[in-house]
Amino acid sequence: MDLMDLLKVGGSLIQGNSDDATTGLDVGDIANALGSLLGNNEGGLDLGSLVGGLSQNGLGEIVGSWLGSGENKSISLDQVKDLLGSDKISAFASQLGLSEESAAGALADALPQVVDQATSGENSMVEEMLAKVGGGEGAMNMLGKMFG
Repeated sequence: MDLMDLLKVGGSLIQGNSDDATTGLDVGDIANALGSLLGNNEGGLDLGSLVGGLSQNGLGEIVGSWLGSGENKSISLDQVKDLLGSDKISAFASQLGLSEESAAGALADALPQVVDQATSGENSMVEEMLAKVGGGEGAMNMLGKMFG
């Protein structure tokens, strides 16, 4: 699944959530805003920042559920703000003409599914990322240098 397909899944989730403010939004516009928020400079999802942000904020168990094959744990509005930062949520909100509260709620609805889909199945973004750093061994070497 490429990034735009993934972002459109997130856009559909946000458009279909329980917040009336997001119902009328265009899925493509939401996908573009998600890309600005979650993308990296290489056309992929910036999973490193997400995972790092979750572990720094004590949210590792939550993200672990998104990365694993079991049920995805939900994330609260405050946890979304801790994870992404108020400035990024504010930019996302203004890009879509939403309140920051609606934007945070939309992200809380969509993030677990988007990360889960990005990291599951064949041809997942995790496989692509591992290939870029030399597979699992390369990733472990890189982590060893970062934390060694």
